[in-house]
Amino acid sequence: MPAPSRVRSRVAARALAPLLALALGACAISRSQESQMGEEYARELNAQLALVADPEINRYLTVLGDSIAAVSGGQVAAWHFYLVDSRAVNAFAVPGGYVYVTRGLVERTEAMTELAGVLGHEIAHVVRRHSVEQMERAQRANVGVTLACVLTGVCGSEAAQAGIQIGGAAVFARYSRSDESEADRDAVATVVRAGIHPRGIVTMFERLLAERERSPAALDEWFATHPTEEARIAEVQKVIATIDSTVLATLGTDTPRYHAFRDRVRALPPSPEADSAGR
Repeated sequence: MPAPSRVRSRVAARALAPLLALALGACAISRSQESQMGEEYARELNAQLALVADPEINRYLTVLGDSIAAVSGGQVAAWHFYLVDSRAVNAFAVPGGYVYVTRGLVERTEAMTELAGVLGHEIAHVVRRHSVEQMERAQRANVGVTLACVLTGVCGSEAAQAGIQIGGAAVFARYSRSDESEADRDAVATVVRAGIHPRGIVTMFERLLAERERSPAALDEWFATHPTEEARIAEVQKVIATIDSTVLATLGTDTPRYHAFRDRVRALPPSPEADSAGR
């Protein structure tokens, strides 16, 4: 199965072409356009990614995700959470409230608060409209005309192929340092409001950094889309330090239900990637 990042790039042109064309005359992308874009893009993703169909797994992921999204302050009609049957370690969100987490990431968690932190971070990207802002910046830089030409199939030259790559980058490029920091801060605040301890954000980062030291290639996809380093961990710790310790003491960190969920994920048959690799 293609890696989620490659699938996103491949379907971005087809899914987003109508909206990019619509936005040519105006830089601002409306909430309704954002919702339509997310719905169309998620439909493309769900048709091409291998998604885990286990109802118990999906029920738990949705309940946990909804509990965090409900206190995020986002203007999203309905949130959707999916587990991608991939060994890759990654998580990403599509505008409009569609959040994807890979099996490889869940399998590496040790407590509920760690997955909650990841979900809180991706939810924050949606609430803050970071992907939408990337598109708007591209349009203000006069990239919009090129994108519409390419993505709507009007152009058939070599420039079109370059434009398709630009189109994918305009929507799914790495978030800026400020975007990532903002999503981290929002994730801390949101999981706290959901009654969950934010320390999982730190421990998950630390675990992934430690694994990268042992096996750099294993986490290529995560670090390509989530630049993580000690300074970022320190920033999150500073935010957590501002929270009243008596409040932190009341927050949940783990549950038996989470371990049942994670163990069920770990017990799934080999992912399609493993099958295709003959493993």
